[in-house]
Amino acid sequence: MIHHSQMLPQTQSLTTHLWPSLPLSKPTTITHFSPPKATPFRKSLFQTLKCSVSVASEPAHLELVRNKPFPAEVSRTIMELSSVATLSALTQDGWPLGVGVRFAVDPQGTPIVCLNASHSHFSIDRRSSLHVQLEQCGLRTPQCTIQGSLDKPEDRMALKKLHSIWERRFGKEVDENLLHVVSVERVLQMEDFQEVGTWVTSSDYRTANPDPLRDSAEKFVDEINTNNMEDVNRFCNIYVDLDFQALEAKLIWVDRLGFDMRISSPQKDVFEVRIPFPREVTDEKGAKSSFNSMSQLAWEVEKNYNAPDFKKVKQLKQITYRGQ
Repeated sequence: MIHHSQMLPQTQSLTTHLWPSLPLSKPTTITHFSPPKATPFRKSLFQTLKCSVSVASEPAHLELVRNKPFPAEVSRTIMELSSVATLSALTQDGWPLGVGVRFAVDPQGTPIVCLNASHSHFSIDRRSSLHVQLEQCGLRTPQCTIQGSLDKPEDRMALKKLHSIWERRFGKEVDENLLHVVSVERVLQMEDFQEVGTWVTSSDYRTANPDPLRDSAEKFVDEINTNNMEDVNRFCNIYVDLDFQALEAKLIWVDRLGFDMRISSPQKDVFEVRIPFPREVTDEKGAKSSFNSMSQLAWEVEKNYNAPDFKKVKQLKQITYRGQ
């Protein structure tokens, strides 16, 4: 996939318009994500989805469509949700050494690590990297690696701020003299193992916002995969242009712009597909509402109560590395 971390504008990716009202209602089978109370002629349930395919290269003067977060935003989300990383630096004798550390981040995403006396073998060359991984549904492991300088602030007020951030993150005191920061020079963001990474500049990383659904995403995905598999399978048939019958489908992750699914074919090939929301959401409530509306529309299209007046997602990414 080609990412446009520098050029893509912050535009809403999807458009909607109302369908004619019909006195139809999908049977209520959803446990945790029940649709709003049935109103037979409620237009909001029949909004057409304009599902956009990921854009490769386009002329700079054209308005490009976004249907997934930028790599900088993904990196900030990974850093916010994780607390364990591998810190790598050079030892006094010139060998690279990686050690496991806990970390917190400040409001700009700068990592704060707590070192101890055993880390005194790091050389005076403070160049280092911090590698962080986030497992999603046991199926995908997005990663980011921060390259920068390992420094210990000398200013007492700066150390007190770091101490406060650490205490809020882990709920306990720590010796301020052990706190260090990894100044962010650049970031390598990868979608999974054996994927080609995307470099993110320090300025893009600092100004990016972590995803607003990050704290509820895992719970959302677990509940959908547990209670709404009929809807998930229907999404494959209705919203995705497949030339095969999906053998198995699961949600991997959800963010403010849509969700990712992992699909298995009868030949045991595995694919990943991005299905966008009708519009950007800002919280878990909005994500649930969008999922319910999409579920309702998919059911109506499957039953031939409504025509599929939207573009199916055509871009599938075949997965060669499988976490499970």
